[in-house]
Amino acid sequence: MPDITLTAVSKAYSAGGPLAVDNLDLTIPDGSFTCLLGPSGCGKTTTLRMIAGLEHPTQGSIRVGDRQLDSVERGIFVPPEKRGMGLVFQNYALWPHLSVRRNVEFGLTVRKTPSAERKRLVDAALTMMQILHVADRYPSQLSGGQQQRVSLARMLAVNPAVLLLDEPLSNLDATLRLEMRAELKRVHDETGHTIVFVTHDQLEAMTMATHVAVMRDGVLQQLAPPLDVYHRPANTFVAAFLGSPAMNLFECGPEAGVLGRQAWKYLSGGGLTGGDVHAAGVHTVGVRPEALRIVDAQESTEADWAFDATVKAVLPTGAAWTISLMVDDTELYLVTTKAIAAVSGDTVRCAAAASALHLFDSSGARNDLADVRPELAGTAHA
Repeated sequence: MPDITLTAVSKAYSAGGPLAVDNLDLTIPDGSFTCLLGPSGCGKTTTLRMIAGLEHPTQGSIRVGDRQLDSVERGIFVPPEKRGMGLVFQNYALWPHLSVRRNVEFGLTVRKTPSAERKRLVDAALTMMQILHVADRYPSQLSGGQQQRVSLARMLAVNPAVLLLDEPLSNLDATLRLEMRAELKRVHDETGHTIVFVTHDQLEAMTMATHVAVMRDGVLQQLAPPLDVYHRPANTFVAAFLGSPAMNLFECGPEAGVLGRQAWKYLSGGGLTGGDVHAAGVHTVGVRPEALRIVDAQESTEADWAFDATVKAVLPTGAAWTISLMVDDTELYLVTTKAIAAVSGDTVRCAAAASALHLFDSSGARNDLADVRPELAGTAHA
């Protein structure tokens, strides 16, 4: 199936009411695994339902390649059953009185697929989801993970060109969620289907998606591959939303707090020829917790941004340590895989490479260090 394109799509659930989706321009590439990511109420499920044909846009158009599915201006609407898409709901929506096999073959039965072909397709879908051995059981006899696999197998059996998944893993425990993430990634790799996946879980988006569309209040904030979204967030909202702990963000300038003034001095001077980056449009600086490191007196930090901080708490997680730090009245986090001897109340020296700093203007939009201070970016090391 060609790309799915939403053009200037808006959706209000009542005349004159607030927009659940606001002037959305979004292209979902053919064969991609695209995650619609954002907090509750950001418009991601509404967007999915409009693609499926379960909701009508208030304005705008939706098309697949050259085929128009929705156009408010031209009065075009293709009903859900004619869109060639499969929808998997959050609550599985299995028929409790039908066996696994009969649940999976339901769509094929509606399509009047011949019996032999129906059995072949059902067996193939059950095998792909690794649940052929429970084909004769009923949903009540299955675990949550198995029920989710049945729901996915039912969609795969009818071989839709697009799979639309509305937070399908949210009802599973942590272990099953991890297992199903790997399963969905495998299904995408094997089938090449276009998958549109709604989630508020950044880990799901980062681990499965080929493209992530971050939304806020019905507005698209950024569309990019997951690592690009993480390493080059388009604005402060995206920067703060992705990451656990979240990116450390603080105002930068001559009138900012202690940490912000230190960052401003480093970016504006740093021993190199440069101007006032605050005047150049840098209002906020961000640094990921894992990009900070604790250094000792022997370690050279000449090209890095370095500062002293007070340890507030040391939080071991097993595989890593999360350190809560205070610089005057600003709290920030550092994540390290190296055990540290510091305890609450200790003063430590912290450093971050220039390349690890994220710069944002007063509106929250990203500014690249190479554009603001090319000579400083040239000295940065990873």
